[in-house]
Amino acid sequence: MAKSSPAKKAWRSLTWLGVIIVGLIALNTAGVLTGGGSWTPKLALDLEGGTQIILAPKLETGQSVSSDQLNEAVKIIRQRIDSAGVSEAEINTQGGQNIVVSIPGVPDDATINRIESSAKLEFRPVLVAGAPSVAAVGEDVIGEDGVATPAPAPTVDPSLESTPTAVPTDGSDLNWITPALQAEYEAFDCSKIDNTSVAPADEPLITCESDGSIKYILGPVEVSGENVSDATNGQQTTQSGATTGEWVVNIVFDSTGAKYFATVSTRLSGLTGAQNQFAIVLDGNVISAPRTLAVITDGNAQISGNFDQDSSKALADQLKFGALPISFTVQSQDTISATLGSSQLTGGLIAGLIGLILVVIYSLIQYRLLGLVTVASLTVAAVITYLLITILSWREGYRLSLAGVAGLIVAIGITADSFIVYFERVRDELRDGRGLESSVEAGWKRALRTILASDAVNILAAGVLFIVAVGNVKGFALTLGLTTLVDVLVVMLFTHPMLQLLARTRFFNEGHKYSGLDPRALGAAYRGRATFKTASDMPSAKLSSASREAAKRQTIAERKAAELVGSSTDRSTDGKDS
Repeated sequence: MAKSSPAKKAWRSLTWLGVIIVGLIALNTAGVLTGGGSWTPKLALDLEGGTQIILAPKLETGQSVSSDQLNEAVKIIRQRIDSAGVSEAEINTQGGQNIVVSIPGVPDDATINRIESSAKLEFRPVLVAGAPSVAAVGEDVIGEDGVATPAPAPTVDPSLESTPTAVPTDGSDLNWITPALQAEYEAFDCSKIDNTSVAPADEPLITCESDGSIKYILGPVEVSGENVSDATNGQQTTQSGATTGEWVVNIVFDSTGAKYFATVSTRLSGLTGAQNQFAIVLDGNVISAPRTLAVITDGNAQISGNFDQDSSKALADQLKFGALPISFTVQSQDTISATLGSSQLTGGLIAGLIGLILVVIYSLIQYRLLGLVTVASLTVAAVITYLLITILSWREGYRLSLAGVAGLIVAIGITADSFIVYFERVRDELRDGRGLESSVEAGWKRALRTILASDAVNILAAGVLFIVAVGNVKGFALTLGLTTLVDVLVVMLFTHPMLQLLARTRFFNEGHKYSGLDPRALGAAYRGRATFKTASDMPSAKLSSASREAAKRQTIAERKAAELVGSSTDRSTDGKDS
């Protein structure tokens, strides 16, 4: 099979590049039409402003918060916010007591809950489950006169026995339900759950489903959320691998949790009714109480319930990153102005424009019309980068900060450097006497190794910086790594193919003086594969002493011969005159 010509390869590469650009435009258009995307990237706190939230710890009388607890809380809150992408949030402590969270834009309720929620997860066996009464869910009572009046708050007789008559043998033992606990259950109002006041782990708990539809009496905690080693969200699948469309949270227990869970599931699988259920309690609310249909011994469990994609991801993130060491409440929430503002953004864009103009001027001076390939390549790289940033803003919550703008400006030099390496390799091949089309292919093979090695170092540096850094520096690392990948894409799918096609044109192939590829202007002394010269034509500094002596004797002999010829001519002339 015959190999494809360079021209066919070039058109194939340009076609793939066009497909990529059209695909990015289509994806971003879909985001705009669905209401979630935009043709402009979101800006970070330093450029747009946002919301400042001050979190105050919930402390009992005489309780204090340590610096270690605050630092751990800052770390977990930062992980929760960054889990959805680089949001450029700033999280700091204030006065050794509070935590200040500054978020670009206006956060929604889910974001606020993600920040302040302690995500205390408990697994408790169900003892009793039932529907709450009408009055118990907070509805008004309609009197005979048709007037609605608030339902009276039920009271519990303090004389009722609150101690079990027999010591419960396990968490599912109904002896936990005392007359006092039963009365409290009947009077419990699901609309008035106090999430900050949860029963001790070794005592029963009265609570409700998160939507208030079911009321429970739960046994003591049998598995703690601290035993969860990982949590992810996804759609539930059947045994055949098909998805049911229901969003679930998959949790993996550590070795201790797996052992406890195996013991509980073994016991519950033999019970019936409500006692067959194992309630998953998050901050005092039952988020799911699935029935135990089998013994689970591998430590892999699944939480299902009233989840959508966002709520399941939020829960998975909270469980994955752990519970806050202390609970917090929102003390204040204020709108803050941009710390740098549009003037700084304008200054950064002007600096980038100046750098771009200087690169263009240098390219045109150094490479004549070949420099236009540099200009076109930079334009293509800019379009792809812009589309990628807008898509990241839509899909991953990325926000462009001034540090990110700096990363984009640095990318101009990185991209231009790849072109310079390639062009100089082509020129070197021309100096060696190759034709232009051959020089383009040979120069590309040599340049590609250098370009990939250089970009690999940049990507490695950006990756390390993204992992270890926080805040704005992370945004710089992201744009630096992203533009480096775009550089590789553009030089392979645009710059090289364009040079392959230009090499076939008469203007460049014949080495026009304005093409930037004129062999005469590149140094005639270097043209040619082999040039044969006499010893006398070669620089004396490069000859051995014997060679220099031989050349000297040859030169003297030639001069004497010339003198003899000259004197003979003179005598002949004199004879004719006489």
